Amino acid sequence: MQLLQNILQNVTALSTHGPLDVAVQGITFDSRQVREGVLFVAVRGVQADGHTFISKAEEANAVAIVCEELPQELSPSITYVQVKDSSEALGYLASAFYGNPSAKLKLIGVTGTNGKTTSVTLLHKLFRELGYHVGLISTVQNQIDEEVIPSTHTTPDAVKLNELLAQMAKAGCTHVFMEVSSHAMVQHRVVGITFAGGVFTNITHDHLDYHGTFDEYIKAKKSFFDMLPKNAFALINADDKRGPVMVQNTKASTHFYALRRAVEFKGRIIDNTIQGLHLEVDGQEIWAKLIGTFNAYNLLVAYGVAVLLGEDPTEALTVLSSLNSAAGRFDYIVSESQITGIVDYAHTPDALENVLNTIQQIRNPNQKVITLVGCGGNRDAAKRPLMADIACRLSDKVILTSDNPRFEEPQAILDDMQKGVKPLDYKKTLSVLDRKEAIKTACMLAEPNDIILIAGKGHETYQEIKGVKYDFDDKQVLRELMQQLGK
Repeated sequence: MQLLQNILQNVTALSTHGPLDVAVQGITFDSRQVREGVLFVAVRGVQADGHTFISKAEEANAVAIVCEELPQELSPSITYVQVKDSSEALGYLASAFYGNPSAKLKLIGVTGTNGKTTSVTLLHKLFRELGYHVGLISTVQNQIDEEVIPSTHTTPDAVKLNELLAQMAKAGCTHVFMEVSSHAMVQHRVVGITFAGGVFTNITHDHLDYHGTFDEYIKAKKSFFDMLPKNAFALINADDKRGPVMVQNTKASTHFYALRRAVEFKGRIIDNTIQGLHLEVDGQEIWAKLIGTFNAYNLLVAYGVAVLLGEDPTEALTVLSSLNSAAGRFDYIVSESQITGIVDYAHTPDALENVLNTIQQIRNPNQKVITLVGCGGNRDAAKRPLMADIACRLSDKVILTSDNPRFEEPQAILDDMQKGVKPLDYKKTLSVLDRKEAIKTACMLAEPNDIILIAGKGHETYQEIKGVKYDFDDKQVLRELMQQLGK
């Protein structure tokens, strides 16, 4: 419980109506969660405008209402606070209500198109092994040490985020590693949060359905580094040409990591096989369980952050050499007939190309690569033909199928993908609408020692169709079908 006047300390109010010394017992931007003593913040969202639900919040006896436009009639029993931007105010309010928990933690945010989940997962595992109590906020799951808390968004909303950070601080966590999405930046989900450091992995084609243009997507990522305080650090991928753009206006100290440039945190791939990576990092050689160039970058992120947080470089590398990747990230099984099945979350053109290039690097000349790929519905449609083209270019056989069609017709999504298939690739491309049948087809096509890549869903254990989430785990389905078919 907090007094309204105390949690308003960082909010610029255009006007206030009613007493400010009232007790606030909770904060929400969902009118259905309003109870007596709860503060309702009317946020203009993508799907709905919270201002249309102010009357419901009033009926539910909200103690106060924060909004951009005041209702025509004000209830004498409710305090109203008018602000310029409700979603921004929500961040400050939530942070203050939960006692500014991020300031009690060494909170590191990782942003970029690809590599966020693996990077924060590696950091969480690394710092746990180094003896710390650690929090994790990721697409796959949230964790307080080893306690798993289900995740619904890459970055939670401002209220859930601060509540989670407060739980982590109370549990004794000293470090927290979290993914920061571009959506979170635009929607002010991390306003009021204090970061000790920020990481930029890379930026490629994604989420243009939301941001509209690639420039707007870049601006959203850059805004994270613009908000970092001067006592924080920014760790940037120098091999990405937009890396330097991210820190043009940052107040944080800037540091770089790379495989192709001479920078502060320099890595070099000595060998890359299905057994893992042999790397040289800052002059020291390590053997890591992770596979592929993209994972070499993720390892450099974890190493660089650890060193910037004061950890011993050699100890950090020693621990990193023993760690596994996040679930659904180049997650593979090998069947009795030595067919390698790889499940990966690759759902952007760049991520798919990275995974397939890695497979090309580690395959034997006589191994066929069979790629199964789909694209999500109600998302960036421009990447669909690109994904199909990449799959065809880097695979011997391609199966186009459903991902999470959501509210779109699966066949319409496949039609978009097929536009990227060149006439020369028609013979090696199949379209199988049902995802399980598509995986079965891939298994039937595979011969001993071949490689099957199932891309797009990775760690997800469901398939979303017409608003319903059905149980579906790519890795489990692949394993069961291989056994059934005697593969």
